[in-house]
Amino acid sequence: QNRMHESLKLFDSICNNKWFTDTSIILFLNKKDIFEEKISTSPLNICFPDYIGANEFVEAAAYIQAQYESKNKSSNKEIYCHMTCATDTNNIQFVFDAVTDVIIANNLRGCGLY
Repeated sequence: QNRMHESLKLFDSICNNKWFTDTSIILFLNKKDIFEEKISTSPLNICFPDYIGANEFVEAAAYIQAQYESKNKSSNKEIYCHMTCATDTNNIQFVFDAVTDVIIANNLRGCGLY
């Protein structure tokens, strides 16, 4: 079992923990630059035999994101997924802004204003 499967198992246990039933989750899939390099030389179906898509970044990344999102068993919970590269300051600023928007929207929703 590789780290991706371990990560999915851990995410499942956190995502579906009774203490987080109504809590939105912001998921960061970091090191997208490394994944983009590796996907062209290491087919994703080595790790996920049911993957039948192309070995290119956009399609493979969407599949990985869907694997995480499929773990969510609560219709009340939203998962906000961001592919990140921590060394890319523009990307991190975009993600920071998106996270801020999610937090504000959730607070407004909690007050009945959104």
